[in-house]
Amino acid sequence: MKLFKSLLVAPATLGLLAPVAATANEINLNDISNYSKSNIELNSNSFDFISTQDSQLISGGEGLVDTSVDSFSSTTTASFGSTFYVGSVDSGADEGVTTFSYDFALDLNTSFTGEDSLDVAIIGGNASETAVDGYMGGDGTADVLTLDGIAYTFPVGGLTVTAGDGVGVDDLNTGACAYSAFTDLLSDCGTGNIGGQADSAVAASYDFGNGFTVAAGIGGGGISDTVVVEDLTAGDGVITAADIIAVVGTGDATAGAAEVLAAQETEAGSGEAVNIILGIDATTTTGGEPLGLISDEDPSTVGLELAYTTDSFGVSAAYTDDDAAGTEATYYSFQAAYTPDAPYSVSAGMEFDDDDASSYFLGVTTEAGVGSLSVGMATQTLAADHEDNLQYEVAYSYPVNDGMTITPGVFIAEDATDDEFGVVVTTSFSF
Repeated sequence: MKLFKSLLVAPATLGLLAPVAATANEINLNDISNYSKSNIELNSNSFDFISTQDSQLISGGEGLVDTSVDSFSSTTTASFGSTFYVGSVDSGADEGVTTFSYDFALDLNTSFTGEDSLDVAIIGGNASETAVDGYMGGDGTADVLTLDGIAYTFPVGGLTVTAGDGVGVDDLNTGACAYSAFTDLLSDCGTGNIGGQADSAVAASYDFGNGFTVAAGIGGGGISDTVVVEDLTAGDGVITAADIIAVVGTGDATAGAAEVLAAQETEAGSGEAVNIILGIDATTTTGGEPLGLISDEDPSTVGLELAYTTDSFGVSAAYTDDDAAGTEATYYSFQAAYTPDAPYSVSAGMEFDDDDASSYFLGVTTEAGVGSLSVGMATQTLAADHEDNLQYEVAYSYPVNDGMTITPGVFIAEDATDDEFGVVVTTSFSF
């Protein structure tokens, strides 16, 4: 029976192959060899999806939508990035334990005229929980994607203007720092108070076309003092000076603690003194509240910068009047960079305030093999005395491919009791 089936299938198969063989005999192989990629024209639209399907209308919604399922703005772009942090700090909260953390960023950009830009920043990660994170300055959102800022940038005459939430008064500053920083502290080039505490602002800049640029901004929305206290539920519920661990914010820490203690005299109880100052409920950690933009509670922050840059050097001077958190502080910031036609650059920065407190920075970045080597130092805080106030770093960054860069580095942060030494390897992805 199987033999009989085979005999039946064989003629049918030969009948199917015969036309194919005949067609093959008619093919001109010379024409095939002459058909090369030079005859093909490709462009950015060659692989676009072209839909012939009209919009599907929902019952009762006829005529309300006039679009196609493949409609999308051709001027909208998205860029993604993520950084892994693996390392340890020999003292502090983690006491030398090796930790891992990460952050993620999504940037959306849309242009409506070709000269403007609507920018949306979305971040996520857990890079705010370890001792390493405290030095590296990653984003920590408890592993939840968060809208970090939205801004619109557009031209007005010869000016460039930007406005939005998450915008600083210094966002259009030119600056004059060419250093490739490893830790977050040195990324400010010794001028960490430029822009103040404002996180909602309007800024503008003008380029004279001869190397000179000027920028200015006004904003508010700063964060009031954050008071960190011991767990009040374990004691009598009364805040004392010993209970206050720290007061973090734009105000003076000592003055902030005094405010909490003074408020307690009028209304004592677990956390109530803190509530009076900050208006929130807390027992262990109390966070500052955002303040309004250019209001009585927030007289605003004003920034101004003048910069001059060429191919081989740049200098900038900035003024910041920072009242965004209800305090009054004025900062004067200076940056300079030497970028000769050589495989290295030298950057320096300095900042001081009206109380004679200052900070400074010096850093060198140079090509080394397939990557770049960065060596820098900076003061940790704005202070009148810089004893035990310096931080040093050395890092080597090399690209693995176009979208991945690995940077191992070490740093030392001086401390009056025990200096902290850290070793961290960051892996950055961009796609």
